[in-house]
Amino acid sequence: MDIRPILSTLARHKTAAALIVLEVALSCAIICNAVFLITQRLERIDRPTGMANEEIVRISMGNLGENPEADALVKQDVASLRALAGVKAAGSINHVPFDNSSWNTSIQLVPDQERPTAQANVYLGDAVIDTLGLRLAEGRDFTPDEYVNWTEINKQNAKVMMPAVILSRELANKLFPGESAIGKNIISWNADNVPHRVVGVVDRLIRTNDNGGPAEAGYTMILPAKDLTMGTFVLRTTPERRTEVLKAALATLEKNSARRLVLRDGTFSDIKSDYYRGDRAMAWLLITVIISLLVVTALGIVGLASFWVQQRTKQIGIRRALGATKGQILRYFQTENFLLATLGIVIGMILAYGINQLLMGKYELPRLPLLYLPVGAVLLWLLGQVAVYGPARKAASVPPAVATRTA
Repeated sequence: MDIRPILSTLARHKTAAALIVLEVALSCAIICNAVFLITQRLERIDRPTGMANEEIVRISMGNLGENPEADALVKQDVASLRALAGVKAAGSINHVPFDNSSWNTSIQLVPDQERPTAQANVYLGDAVIDTLGLRLAEGRDFTPDEYVNWTEINKQNAKVMMPAVILSRELANKLFPGESAIGKNIISWNADNVPHRVVGVVDRLIRTNDNGGPAEAGYTMILPAKDLTMGTFVLRTTPERRTEVLKAALATLEKNSARRLVLRDGTFSDIKSDYYRGDRAMAWLLITVIISLLVVTALGIVGLASFWVQQRTKQIGIRRALGATKGQILRYFQTENFLLATLGIVIGMILAYGINQLLMGKYELPRLPLLYLPVGAVLLWLLGQVAVYGPARKAASVPPAVATRTA
């Protein structure tokens, strides 16, 4: 189709054409970035923890602190929990992912290192690998003689150190790129530069929160402390028995010591769901914005196209009288819309990149992948064609006799 008549017509209707171009451009810029942000949120929600998410329950109780009976009570609690029907593993662990607690430490490879090689999230407890359902990728779990009692570690000016450490694969790759971490030494968790020997590497274990950003989400380590008195107990069972096991565990802990206060309890799935509630809300808000923009853009195209059909009824009738078919009239308006949408999309892509640069500077978001630009373009092209189809069909149905009646 010769587009010169279309361009000539658009030149005579600059304001209306500019409105459609501007509307498409703004929609393209916002939609591309909104889809990108939704994808980022969904990837964040779906990131693997490395744990048996659907098998874990957590109970947080008041810290026993300096209670002289704390050590004996924790031993009794853990033994009682492990004896419950349906429990695969249980232990006293300092925290779980998506919890309010976060224990962190710096890591050096040599004594008196000027700057740490990495910052890691620290998990403490006995049977952490079995209780959280982690997969051991290299090496081994801690042996019984490597565990150190927490009350000994926590004493003022204590010199008792934990001899071994298990790293996440991501942290191991950061500390020892291109080589196995097993048998290597790291310095952490103490002021005396006493090294921990790496005895194992787990495939994946994420931080308890977002400290360090996405790049450091998997920088974690496990230290062999047992009988923790912080009051957090983690149990692993089968998914269908979580509620049953949780109730039995609460009853068992109350029986062991009725004076303690239960601060929080629930399944790990619920803990994770609560943590990402804001991300889900943001994703749905952005989806609403996208749908609203698409509706407004479609209505704008329909309205302006209908206005043009009404204004150009005589012109359409003349073209029909000169032999133009309904299909040619229909394609005329569709081509016209395609040209306007294309110009708006080109401007919108430039705006999308500019908005992304602003978000990168303000909120440390990653760069907008180029893939999102053609996706937004195709979406708006299709929307434009669907929106203009109704007015275009109306224009194609104008009979040739209209040219005579309006002459």
